[in-house]
Order: sequence, then structure tokens, then C-alpha cells
Amino acid sequence: METSKKTRRIFLGEVISDKMDKTIIVKTTRTLKHPIFGKVLKAQKNYKVHDEKSEAVVGDVVEFFEGRPLAKTKYMYLARVVSRQTV
Repeated sequence: METSKKTRRIFLGEVISDKMDKTIIVKTTRTLKHPIFGKVLKAQKNYKVHDEKSEAVVGDVVEFFEGRPLAKTKYMYLARVVSRQTV
């Protein structure tokens, strides 16, 4: 019997807030084409991401993934900081 590990969806986004304890808010942007008119649109969504070590700061680009819920609206976990914000 073969055991298969579930693949996790990886997201990439920019940190827009780090004011909460062990939580950051990350903005993701994706482009999509309107089904009828064909215009290219930008869709944005904010996620609350669990940051155990509080290593990400505002402006950082981070990689995160979906996991079990920690709170009513927090179900994402920080994987790594891709690039640091330069001052």
C-alpha cells in the first residue's frame, strides 16, 4: 500500500501589516481575464498568516501555505521570507 502526501498550495505575497503578535497580513495579487469582455483584471486578496518567530516585516515578499485553522480567519502558515524589504 502506497501512502501519498497531499500537495500544499504555495502562495506568494507582500506583507502589509505586522502589528499583531505572531500574525502578519499578506496581500496577494493575481491577474485574470474577464470571461466575456477579455479585459485583463487584477484581483487582490489579503490573508492572515501565522508567523511563529515574527521574522517578517512590512514590505517583505513571503511564501506561505494553507494548513489547519488556528483561529476564525487564520489558516495560513509562513513558509519562508523570499526577499527582505530594503530601506
